[in-house]
Amino acid sequence: MRKLRSTYVHGGDAIRRRNRAKRLLAMTGVVGAAWFAIANRQPSTPIAEAAAETSGSSSAFRFGLMGENRRLRLELENAAGEAALLRARMDRVDKVMKYSATYGIPANLAATVFDIALKEGLDPELAFRVVNHESEFNTRAVSRVGAIGLTQLMLATARQYDRSVTRDKLYDPNTNLTIGFRYLRQLIGTYRGNVRLALLAYNVGDVAVDAARRAGKNPLAGYNRILIKAYHGTGVSDQGPAGPSRQAGDR
Repeated sequence: MRKLRSTYVHGGDAIRRRNRAKRLLAMTGVVGAAWFAIANRQPSTPIAEAAAETSGSSSAFRFGLMGENRRLRLELENAAGEAALLRARMDRVDKVMKYSATYGIPANLAATVFDIALKEGLDPELAFRVVNHESEFNTRAVSRVGAIGLTQLMLATARQYDRSVTRDKLYDPNTNLTIGFRYLRQLIGTYRGNVRLALLAYNVGDVAVDAARRAGKNPLAGYNRILIKAYHGTGVSDQGPAGPSRQAGDR
């Protein structure tokens, strides 16, 4: 019996132990491989989608914030532009009302003189002085030599700037002021910014002024001394076109 147990029983036990050890080792390997696969696998689709969605939401938020900042900046710029425009309009109204009160003329006429002076590049202060001295703001004024309207234009002079103009058209404030101011602005350029000579030439003609200067005479007369009294401007405005410089005919 002893020999049997040592040969059969013990031999069977040894085989069974080896087989259990192999199965245990195999199971351990399977478990380890499974754990490794789980630990190193990519996120599942729902998790990956959630992560992508989170990342996308963050990007969308950043872009949305940038867009909102641009919108607010544009609104601020527009508001600043509108405020500047409003200030300019208020400044215009204040000046027009001042001229209206100073010269005792309707506000709409003062506005017309002011706006056309700027459009033609003439200092409004000088423009009002000229119109007041020439016609006292009488749109129907006619001089003894035939000068017409607010700026007392001769038809021949006016036609150098508008060939289609007629005598009747010179009674229209817009037409008369536009041509008269353009003529004076051109004379200021011709005489290199000498407002006194430009005003004298406006009154008696540039030919007469130039002839007096060539003869060594002082061409300045009472006209421009009265007109320019207490006026210290350049005669031109920093707004509006300067216009071409060309000689004009006599008045």
